[in-house]
Amino acid sequence: MVNKVALVDLVTNIILEELKQAEKKQGEIHAADAARWGNRRIQREDRQIPQAERQILSEGRQIPRADKRVSQTDRQIPVGVSNRHVHLSPGHVEILFGSGTQLTRSKELSQPGQYACQETLTLVGPKGVLEKVRVMGPAREYTQVEISVSDCFKLGIQAPIRDSGDLECSAGITVVGTVGSVTISQGCIIARRHIHMHTGDAVRFCLKDGDRIAVRAHGPRGVTYSDVLVRVSDKYRLEMHVDLDEANAVGLNNGDLVEILC
Repeated sequence: MVNKVALVDLVTNIILEELKQAEKKQGEIHAADAARWGNRRIQREDRQIPQAERQILSEGRQIPRADKRVSQTDRQIPVGVSNRHVHLSPGHVEILFGSGTQLTRSKELSQPGQYACQETLTLVGPKGVLEKVRVMGPAREYTQVEISVSDCFKLGIQAPIRDSGDLECSAGITVVGTVGSVTISQGCIIARRHIHMHTGDAVRFCLKDGDRIAVRAHGPRGVTYSDVLVRVSDKYRLEMHVDLDEANAVGLNNGDLVEILC
């Protein structure tokens, strides 16, 4: 007669042994995967180390780094909301407002040396016009018109989303001043969201000029902005710039805080 208790014990022991072996094998697989992905990560990070830093490491020196364990509060930066505006070249200033005209400073902006002018313009497109568009100073080498997607619908134009200064093959538009008008074949853009960052802040955030990062706006209509351009200079003051459409969609106002996620 078969001893049922002994049989049950035997089957149980066999199952337990198989489970142990399976668990051991699974652990070996996980360890191998971790090692493989770890090596890939090291190789990837190694490729991203600039040549200058490679040299420092090869000499056994330590690269100065900002502490990446920055708190959420320390990663908050202020927002500046940009309404439609125009940057004019010196030549276009004279055509639009008269020979010898100098732009009249009205209000200092957050970025040092930048200011809103008393002068305003009218933008004319195939389907409509926008009046009292503020001129920003000082004058630039090339005229640049910055509008929003909503403005494009009213004007009847298709302005591309571009970094400031990237005007090649952008939209054309007619600009009307107090004494004259100018039609530019290119120069009208929707400015890509970006961050002005002082060099000291760049060190703190471990970022460099030209980086593109993610930024989180909190609140009832919170959103994560991707592909945010970082512009670094010792002449900049820390601030993220979004246009009026982007701000209204989330409920952002000038001076509100957003969080850098990088």
